[in-house]
Amino acid sequence: MIVRNQWLHERLTTVLPELMERAEIDLWIVSCREYNEDPVVMSLLPQPSMSARRRTILVFERQANGTVTQFSVSRYPVPNVYDTVWLPEQESQLACLARLIVERNPRRVALNCSHTFAFADGLSHSEYSRLIAALPEGYGSRIVSGDAIAIGWLERRINAELEVYPRIVAMGHALIKRAFSTEVIHPGVTTTEDIVWWLRDEIQRMGLQAWFQPTVMLQAEDQPFGNFIDGAEKRMVIKPGDLLHCDVGFHYLGLATDQQQHAYVLKPGETDAPAGLKAALATGNRVQDIHLEEMQIGRTGNEVLHAVLARCSAENIAAMIYSHPLGYHGHAAGPTIGLWDQQEGVAGKGDYPLYDKTCYSIELNITQTIPEWGNQPVRIMLEEDAVLDTKMRWLAGRQSDLHLIV
Repeated sequence: MIVRNQWLHERLTTVLPELMERAEIDLWIVSCREYNEDPVVMSLLPQPSMSARRRTILVFERQANGTVTQFSVSRYPVPNVYDTVWLPEQESQLACLARLIVERNPRRVALNCSHTFAFADGLSHSEYSRLIAALPEGYGSRIVSGDAIAIGWLERRINAELEVYPRIVAMGHALIKRAFSTEVIHPGVTTTEDIVWWLRDEIQRMGLQAWFQPTVMLQAEDQPFGNFIDGAEKRMVIKPGDLLHCDVGFHYLGLATDQQQHAYVLKPGETDAPAGLKAALATGNRVQDIHLEEMQIGRTGNEVLHAVLARCSAENIAAMIYSHPLGYHGHAAGPTIGLWDQQEGVAGKGDYPLYDKTCYSIELNITQTIPEWGNQPVRIMLEEDAVLDTKMRWLAGRQSDLHLIV
């Protein structure tokens, strides 16, 4: 709790002024009601806040000297962060907010309304209508979308967060390593669903919070090659010779992980995975390398997508790219870099640029035939967490060797 609140104070002091200047916003208003929270508000409230209270209104004002002051127009104060300026016995909540806006006479007032980003579209229609109705005539023309500042706030990482993030990602790697071991897997007995629920139980036991249900699937020489999205498989009991895949993510200290790795179940007499499977993993690593090289500050998500796919095509690699930002959320705020069913580009969210000090889950797959499996195709699905800090780098390494299960 102390760590996260220290981060919040630093972010409000250093990150927010820069973002408001970049977006040319004079006043940013985040307003929401209990049980209908704005996607941004919990990242703005200190611990141990667990929700908005009644109607929570946070206001951020950019000053002439470049600093930002913040306050609350709410029934309950937020000590040490947002002093409330509303006196309910003197005026209504929205009348107070309207008066404060008029007194400050801002040129541009940002509200969280966005056609593009769900993260920046947290102001409900009724709340918007009430606020606009409370303003004097002419002030409605000063209202602009807060998407630039909301997305910027959520995606930007401070150095203190980046110092901790690698260790959080490493926790995920350690968890997968245990899941893909004889501690959990007993060929001929263990099912893919057994591993899924072991992962959920272990995440909870560690005091972490899964942000999606883990998945575990298998590919094998005796199984048909199919769509990786539908999750259908003919067999769930794990056998020697299977190629296993997992997708796992959790939250710790408010930051999310998202990782996919593979394991091979050795057959009797084997000491290593078939060369074809190892080669396929190496191809996946090659695409990861290309991906990181093409992620450069100022490029849009669509530009990165097109550049990566063009290079993969030139190297005769059958690849799909569907990477996404990572941070306070698993599928977080920032540029979308492909979707599995939109490899030509993603309008809107894919047109957003990459900024420095932002994190991403590098998610992709490649398809390659395996000679040892009669040239049956196999899909290698990889996902590892990385940071754009001047240039791209892995937060805590990546998988370059298959986990081996005896």
